[in-house]
Amino acid sequence: MIVSDDTSHPGLLIAAHGERTAGAANEGTFRIARALADQGLASEVVVGFIRGVPSIKDALGAVTASNLLVYPLFVANGYFTRDRLVQLLDEANGQGRKVEVMAPLGLDPGLPDLVLNFARRAACERGFVPHACRVVLLAHGSRKNCRSRNSTEQMARALEVYAEFRSVHTAFLEEPPSLSAVAASIEGPVVVVGMFSGEGLHGAKDAPRLVSELDRKDVAFAGVIGNASGIEHLIARSVQNALHQNSRQRH
Repeated sequence: MIVSDDTSHPGLLIAAHGERTAGAANEGTFRIARALADQGLASEVVVGFIRGVPSIKDALGAVTASNLLVYPLFVANGYFTRDRLVQLLDEANGQGRKVEVMAPLGLDPGLPDLVLNFARRAACERGFVPHACRVVLLAHGSRKNCRSRNSTEQMARALEVYAEFRSVHTAFLEEPPSLSAVAASIEGPVVVVGMFSGEGLHGAKDAPRLVSELDRKDVAFAGVIGNASGIEHLIARSVQNALHQNSRQRH
């Protein structure tokens, strides 16, 4: 738990998917929590994982504040955000404190700007000219639920509005089209952006492996957006807006 000096604000729980595999430290999520705690936005800042340590239950149990904001660090507003996280919070909230779940990272109106800057930086680092470069958003996807696909396609449309890149495409791990199929259909320099909020199995291993298997010198992997520069500022702004709205409602 990270505690600030200001006890007038609610506590804040950063809820993420997490990773249990050997060597997984989920450090990106803790880095974001430390940055938010340094800004004194909440009386307490804790981290909890659906699949990782500490669990959502343990994180909730460590909070002493009577009111709690929950920020879902998820790119898609899918099963884990809408169903599983809510279920775990209900099960763990034995003290009956007020818990407010915010909109997830994937619905943040500032996210397209962050993804755009992330892709642009990766292109420039490889010497690609953005206007001649294509972007592929690589997400998890699901054959059972369309929300991951919908979120990724919505992000692609948002990036296309900027008209900064030659084109924007989507690819998925668990449903078509695959990264290899998309890459085979396009020519010229490509930047692949991992639409993952953390450095778990998919973001840290699957995504870079799939990019490497393309065996193309004109394809660059930008990394996962959970590690993008400025993401802590994006989240802080959302938390500030939620606190401001709560304050107005109380008065």
